[in-house]
Amino acid sequence: MIQYLIAHDLGTSGDKASLFSTEGELVASCTVPYEVHFFHDNYAEQNPRDWWEAVCRATREITRSIAAEDVLALSFSSQMQACIAVDKQGNALRPAMIWADMRAQEQAEHLIGTVGFDRMYEINGHRPSASYSIEKLMWIRDHEPEIYEKTYKMLLAKDYIICRLTGEFVTDESEASGTDAFDLQNRTWSEEVLKASGIDPGKLPRIHASTDVVGSLCADAASAMGLTSRTAIVCGGGDGPCSALGAGSIADGQMFLSYGTSAWIAGTADEVFMDSRKSLICFAHVIPGKCMPCGTMQSAGSSYAYIKKVLCQEEIALSHRLSAPIDITCAGDQSSLCDNGISQGAASEGVSAYDLMNELVLKSPPGAKGLIFLPYLLGERSPRWNPDTSGSFLGIRTEHEKCDYIRAVLEGVAMNLAIIMQAQSERGEIRELVLTGGGARGDVPAQILADVLGVPLHRLDHVETSTSVAAAVIAGVGVGAFPDFSVVGKFVRREKTFWPDEAYCEVYDRQKQLFEKGYECLRAYYEMDTRL
Repeated sequence: MIQYLIAHDLGTSGDKASLFSTEGELVASCTVPYEVHFFHDNYAEQNPRDWWEAVCRATREITRSIAAEDVLALSFSSQMQACIAVDKQGNALRPAMIWADMRAQEQAEHLIGTVGFDRMYEINGHRPSASYSIEKLMWIRDHEPEIYEKTYKMLLAKDYIICRLTGEFVTDESEASGTDAFDLQNRTWSEEVLKASGIDPGKLPRIHASTDVVGSLCADAASAMGLTSRTAIVCGGGDGPCSALGAGSIADGQMFLSYGTSAWIAGTADEVFMDSRKSLICFAHVIPGKCMPCGTMQSAGSSYAYIKKVLCQEEIALSHRLSAPIDITCAGDQSSLCDNGISQGAASEGVSAYDLMNELVLKSPPGAKGLIFLPYLLGERSPRWNPDTSGSFLGIRTEHEKCDYIRAVLEGVAMNLAIIMQAQSERGEIRELVLTGGGARGDVPAQILADVLGVPLHRLDHVETSTSVAAAVIAGVGVGAFPDFSVVGKFVRREKTFWPDEAYCEVYDRQKQLFEKGYECLRAYYEMDTRL
């Protein structure tokens, strides 16, 4: 009898539900979108009920053709660093403050002043920041005291859904390590940070391993999901650490590059690792007892999307003419995305604008005739940790054409990642990287990454499903369907390897020096208020 596992990738823009067989086959998937509300410059909120409705709807969609009792377990990969204040019944008391919400600057400064910057980094593996959950809960206490008093627990995104499914108030180690209140060495809530924050420790959820079965579906939830109470709910993990498992990074020293809207170089470590310049952050892994040192940059694929918008209207128009409209029919409402992520109704296949842009890149030589792009369109996390940075083209001359600008963007992203890789190399030489993420689909960007980083990149066959794969593997390990995490090899395989071209080493060594010098020269400029 075939049995199944359900993985929910609870993201910022939507929930992607995937149905896997225990043999590693992706049977069905469905994405249901929801809204993010940005306001007051740096506020970002979502309605947790939208998450719940999306999870229920997507689950019903992917299980239409199977018997509900054949679903062994359900687990999650989830957006991290949220703050959801709930009452004793698990009802959200206010909208969720998500990872992108940066209003708690004063609260972060309080922790720096009380605990100390270096000590916070030592405890958490993270820099104090308004993006983290404990600072957000401090903001609620300081600005919405009536909500704080009613708060029974602070939950993270997937943990709110788990509470709706099981009635349990829990989180896992990987999610807890993204709150700024987690003792990474001892795998527990940090008494030192909580004392300094003034937050009642009783308002935090119980910490589990990602593979722990935390309950089964209550009757109402089973009905809403179209499942039975026999389905086990496995705790799951944050999307960052899940990306490591989905990339096959399960042993000490195995490294990967996830290239999407943002990008990161991360890996698996047996011990907590923090580099000397504090360029990296370190999460608890979804594999119990392990860690995931990580360097994340803000604008990778989003830099390429930006240059498409401002310089490549021709390519966008041409791609529309070259793509034939097709009709996609699948069950469900018009706003859902099914199977391979294509929305229902009219869709297009064929040549994309990015395909045409990649062809243009090949008309520009390595080094883009000396043109440098600093990919800091949204400020920067690793390696700069400077929220005031902005994007720049440097060295513009009359010989530069559109193809050079497009290549310079890809090279600028790669050169920023090279600095992150250098920080990771303090643990030991990096000889290769697994490549995953939606931005890894194109051969041209992947080859530029290999040339600039100077190591082979092994692209996986399902570059956009790594976190879903991780959630499925976590579910299977949790209920004993899989003996250990090595089963991930049944779900993902290496599809193609990109080897660095040694002929370009000298060019890129020079470009990297100019890249670094350009940033240093602009640091004083970034400190000025340049907004009109």
